[in-house]
Parts: sequence; C-alpha cells; structure tokens
Amino acid sequence: MVIVRVRVEQTPLPGIGVRHDLVTSSGRTVGVVSHRNGRRDLVLYDVDDPDSCLAAIPLTDDEAEALADVLGASLMLGQLAGLRQQASGLLTEQIALPAGSSFVGRKLGDTRARTRTGASIVAVMRDREVVPSPGPEFVFEANDVVVAVGTRQGLDGVTAILAGDSDD
Repeated sequence: MVIVRVRVEQTPLPGIGVRHDLVTSSGRTVGVVSHRNGRRDLVLYDVDDPDSCLAAIPLTDDEAEALADVLGASLMLGQLAGLRQQASGLLTEQIALPAGSSFVGRKLGDTRARTRTGASIVAVMRDREVVPSPGPEFVFEANDVVVAVGTRQGLDGVTAILAGDSDD
C-alpha cells in the first residue's frame, strides 16, 4: 500500500487572516484565504509564478461547507472503493436509516452491528456532513446514511438491524 502525504502550508496574512496552500502532485498550487471577517476565497496560482494568483473565487459559508463535504465524501468513498478492490469479498454499502427505525435517537453502540454481523460502520453521512469513524456514543438521526464495510451477509445484517427487521 502506498501512503501519500500532502503538505499544506499556512501563512499568516496580517490584517487579513490566514492562507492555506496545497501543492498538487501535478505541480499546481491551490489555496484558501480565510479572512478575519469570516469570508473565504478559493485561489488558484499560476504554475509558472506561484506568487501570482490566476483566480480567486469567493465562497459563502454554505458553498465552502458543500465543497468540503464533496471533497471529503468523495475521498472517503474512493478510499473505501480501493480497499474493496484489495480485499476479496469485502464490500462497502451506504444504508439509509429509515425515520421509523428503532435506532433513531439511539447510540451506534446500541446496534452491536460489528459483534452481530462482522460488518463495521465506518462513517455516517448526515445532510451534507460526513462523520468518519463514528464511535459507539454517536447518536443516530432519521435519514442518516450509514457507510458500512463487510461481507454481503454482514451488510445485509446491518441493513436488517437498522431497519428493525432483526432482534435488538
């Protein structure tokens, strides 16, 4: 397995805020300027002159959150897909928690999903937020989407548990 480390540089901008820059593997530099007033700008730098900004895109709070969610969710699901390809018989699945589930308002640990099925709940997506590696104290809400990893039988078991089709 290859582990890729990415360096993010933080630069204080006196009187403005802070800038975080990331150099991609293709040599492009992208960044986010977080202003003291809460405004954020997504910036793209000239590949030939890293001090020259080609584009600055102002982002509202909702847009910044949506972009972070899209990048975070796609990265996590991509990593899970890669893991699935490496491990024969290991699958990932997104399971919607129905509003009528007996686990709405209850802790993840109450499901005993891993003990009962051998499958693991590795993330929960709620609205546009991804909660990676939720612990046993995580409390479910209606319409959460659970990301689980396991065998077909184990995933079917987690689905049955969350739907209330299995003994609590």
